[in-house]
Amino acid sequence: MSTKLNTEDVPKKLVYMISKYLEQLKFYTYLGLSINDDNSIEEEIKERTDLGNKAHYAHQKIFKSKLISKKAKLKLHCTIIRPVIICASKTWALKESIKQKLLITEIKILRRIFGPTKDRDVTLRIKTNDRLNNLIRNKNITNYTKGQRISWFAHAH
Repeated sequence: MSTKLNTEDVPKKLVYMISKYLEQLKFYTYLGLSINDDNSIEEEIKERTDLGNKAHYAHQKIFKSKLISKKAKLKLHCTIIRPVIICASKTWALKESIKQKLLITEIKILRRIFGPTKDRDVTLRIKTNDRLNNLIRNKNITNYTKGQRISWFAHAH
């Protein structure tokens, strides 16, 4: 957070504290978290999903390799990409729209990992959301986040 000393006229965006005027910011990043003045986490979610996509593309050679099993790729997803997306999610108040954004991001990444399905007539089609949920045994990102919040709550009390 930046501070600004100003002894002349005080604009609305400066706050007086301990004999100094501090500039009030609309948005800043603290310890990797995006904090804004209206206490909304939409920007944080967008930033996290972008970072998750970047993490996936950074490990794209591994995820596209035919030498690595899909089970190993799923474990890599759960240990590398998912933590990037849900960092500090224990404190998030998840609305349905945010849950949907997180699920959409994870489904896109899982589709890239598991690839298309071959039909009997050798046509390729994308895997459905239900099929992907079965592959990950319903341990999707929102259920995982709920579990993290419950464990954090149990630890805090």
